[in-house]
Amino acid sequence: MITPESLPQKKGTPKFKAIIRRAFETVRPTTIKFAPRKSALVAMALGLLCAPSAGIAEEKVNLGVSIPAATHSFTAGIVFWANEAKKDLEKAHPGLKVTVKTAGSAPEQANQLQDLLTVTKINTLVVFPFESASLTKPVAQLKNKGVYVTVVDRGLTDTSAQDAYVSGDNTAFGKVAAEYLAKALNGKGNIVVLRGIPTTLDNERMDAFNAVMKNYPDIKILDAKHGNWNRDDAFKVMQDYLTRFKNIDGVWAADDDMAVGVLKAIEQAKRNDIKIVFGGAGAKGAIKTLIDGSNPLIQANVSYSPKFMYDAIKLTAEARLKGEKLPDNTIIPSVLITKENAKEFYFPDSPF
Repeated sequence: MITPESLPQKKGTPKFKAIIRRAFETVRPTTIKFAPRKSALVAMALGLLCAPSAGIAEEKVNLGVSIPAATHSFTAGIVFWANEAKKDLEKAHPGLKVTVKTAGSAPEQANQLQDLLTVTKINTLVVFPFESASLTKPVAQLKNKGVYVTVVDRGLTDTSAQDAYVSGDNTAFGKVAAEYLAKALNGKGNIVVLRGIPTTLDNERMDAFNAVMKNYPDIKILDAKHGNWNRDDAFKVMQDYLTRFKNIDGVWAADDDMAVGVLKAIEQAKRNDIKIVFGGAGAKGAIKTLIDGSNPLIQANVSYSPKFMYDAIKLTAEARLKGEKLPDNTIIPSVLITKENAKEFYFPDSPF
């Protein structure tokens, strides 16, 4: 039964409580029916006693950011933009806490996720998985504990483990490269491919590339191996290709760091049969080469800026501060970069 004593207490309101007590005394114990003349005052008193404070405008957000370490220029860009987001957001929202963790391997990232949950006690996570399959279960464990999860770029193998996904357009990334290579080779020739770390986004890119190449029966894909978005790994893969294949017309390196390794292997082997190397993501070194025209093998690129890490953290933090959610998917376009528009994509002060 509701009584005056059961109502929320608030100091400095004795007159209101007295009104409420007298109102209760005029009705039966099982019924709340205020006397007509007092009903307005009682309603006002209840409202003042029970209403939440009007000064609370933002939710409490403790946001963790889990990303790969800066092992190559693209992830260096990811780390740079993550820390820029932390600096800007904590300045704009003094009650917001952002913790950035970097990992050199998938097992290390999985352990850091547990620390973010149990030690840092985050309630929101923005994660750029080191790998898709091995990080899906660790991320799902946080979501099952009530943590809001935004996954960036390298998607999970089970999307039920996330609340939102933010990425560049990986389908366009593969499609743009394939279309340009096919045109540059006049629809015929031999191509080798270097893939990234085994992830859902790498699969999306390769699927899109293959879908375009099906329209060009005179172009043969000799092999496609993982160079792991790493110039040293790409150098070894390209050395293998150059040993096994005596005629290669084009290379889809699928990443500007891997393109560096590819070019080094070609130079050392003194091969002159290769007409084009197409990288990807728009690293400043590759874009500068394109602007200057300093390497005839580098003729175009496709955009995929690591700045989407900043955008993903900012969008997630600001949505959660309002108690809101992001759309299920936010895709940032990937477009062709040529010598004509390269200056629009050149950022010399960025680590990538």
